[in-house]
Amino acid sequence: MDTPLFSVIQKKCVSCYACVRVCPVKAIEVPAKNNKANILENRCIGCGQCLNVCPTDAIIFRSHKQITLDLLNSGSKVAAIVAPSISGEFHDITDYRKFVQMIKSLGFEYVNEVSFGVDIVADKYKDLFENSKGKFYLSANCPAMVQLIEKFHPELIDNLAPIASPMITSCKIVKQKYGADTKVVYIGPCIANKEEIKRYDGVFNIDSVLTFTELRELFKEKNINESSLEYSEFDTPLGYKGSLYPISNGILQAAGINEDLLTGNTITVRGRNSVLDAARQFETSSSQIQRHMNLFYCEGCLMGPGTTRGGERFIRRSRVIEYANKRLKNFDHDKWNKDIEKYSGDITEALFEKNDQRIKEPTQEKINEILHILGKDEKDNHPSGCGACGYESCEHFAVAVAKGLAKTDMCLTFATRNRQQYINTLKATNDKLSRMQSKLKDSEQQALKQKVAAEEANEINSSMLEKLTAGVIILNRDLKIIKSNNSFVKLLGQDAEEINEVIPGLVGADLKTLLPFSFYNLFTYVLKNDQEIINRDVPYNEGLLNISVFTIKKHNIVGAVIRDMYAPDVRKEEVINRVTEVIDKNLEMVQKIGFLLGEGASETEQMLNSIIQSYKTGKSPDKK
Repeated sequence: MDTPLFSVIQKKCVSCYACVRVCPVKAIEVPAKNNKANILENRCIGCGQCLNVCPTDAIIFRSHKQITLDLLNSGSKVAAIVAPSISGEFHDITDYRKFVQMIKSLGFEYVNEVSFGVDIVADKYKDLFENSKGKFYLSANCPAMVQLIEKFHPELIDNLAPIASPMITSCKIVKQKYGADTKVVYIGPCIANKEEIKRYDGVFNIDSVLTFTELRELFKEKNINESSLEYSEFDTPLGYKGSLYPISNGILQAAGINEDLLTGNTITVRGRNSVLDAARQFETSSSQIQRHMNLFYCEGCLMGPGTTRGGERFIRRSRVIEYANKRLKNFDHDKWNKDIEKYSGDITEALFEKNDQRIKEPTQEKINEILHILGKDEKDNHPSGCGACGYESCEHFAVAVAKGLAKTDMCLTFATRNRQQYINTLKATNDKLSRMQSKLKDSEQQALKQKVAAEEANEINSSMLEKLTAGVIILNRDLKIIKSNNSFVKLLGQDAEEINEVIPGLVGADLKTLLPFSFYNLFTYVLKNDQEIINRDVPYNEGLLNISVFTIKKHNIVGAVIRDMYAPDVRKEEVINRVTEVIDKNLEMVQKIGFLLGEGASETEQMLNSIIQSYKTGKSPDKK
């Protein structure tokens, strides 16, 4: 299966939309998902304008170089049929006869001029135009124009001249002369010919199409140049005025078709914009135009997309005329007439096929919606716009967007406005970010200070923790050790001390594996109930431990202080504490007894004093 006629190297595409703008039928889309140009093969007419306008050479066309080399190496007879445009393209080759020999040096057995085929086709056009009986025709020599009619003006197919192109006609002549098994390679300025040859088979079948640029590449690859070669003439039959074919109206002059503005009935139209307008106007107003149209998409075949870039049209035009005059000085008219009579009898009709690629027009409501998005309100009467998008007007562009052939970002004013909005938004965001960064920097400095303070506090706490003679342990909700001091490790014994050397503080150890259930149960109780346990004596091995368990983080973290009651310093301290506690309790009791005794003594004293006073006064104590 053939590769597409044109394709885009995605890595090279810079999304400049130059190809989209120049495509006459909008056969290039820019999908939103990747923002890269993509050529729609079914809509493409092969004009090649996208190829020459691409600034990064991201667009390539189907090469037939390898196919041609395979033909030349196949052992078959291979003939080259060369377009008359060679005189405008290969100005760097001083003699056309050297050019012929250069082609033969590639391996071609025969090299023939297409200009003879032009002579035959031109005569057919003269007969058609002069005997059309009120029907007007469009020429069918330019393959890009034929595809334009088939795909975008299919109603005009019946108006295409039913005459095969000079390329197809020349192929038939070569096979008639050298045999039907002869392989044929067309060399010319047009890329669309690579598609045209698919229409024909048999004696009209062309096996390969080389552009002039591809031929130059083959010359370079095979190191072929004129300085090392002898002369060689084109094989017969030779062309006459068909050599003028590269100039747009050259085919008319070759046949002597009347171009007089007053008496003639044929208009020559060339160039992208002109032929697009001509096709539209012919479709709607042929009865008013009342002329046949000789159509060439390019500025004549002089400037085809298969020619070297940068060529100057009028200089090339002059070279074509100069070459034709040189060839015609000693031209053998008798031989030419005989050849015309021999080969012009059986010329095939051109093959056309409707291939409607027109997309249904969107509703005006949809168009207005897109125009509103673009900032083109209805009150502006849809101005013609800047044309940067490649469409005739803003409304035409909106139609293309609605059809899915374009996207809004291709509108320069829309993109500029969006870009400015984006810049403003970005600026505001940057300002906000700057303020946030400043605050973040302050927060970081504060956090750093807090971190340093926390580290210092932790270091102090850790140092103090290690200096405590009592064991200290902190556990999480799963009763795994978060932190413990050396005193706690020593309480557990030698095994724990060995583990501590590997895992300082026994971090991560499970309490159940270190202490009996009675301890485990105390911690579980505090975690669950959030109630502290203070100074609980718990037997451990052959000793006695005093433990206080307290909450650090409710239901999540608990801590404990554990003392070995048999340790001398603890025993002494504890005895003193407990004796002090007993003395304090006894003193408190004595004080309470003393208070009660004091109250009784006071009442007795008052009673005795009352009796003595009564006896002194001679009164009874009960009398007042």
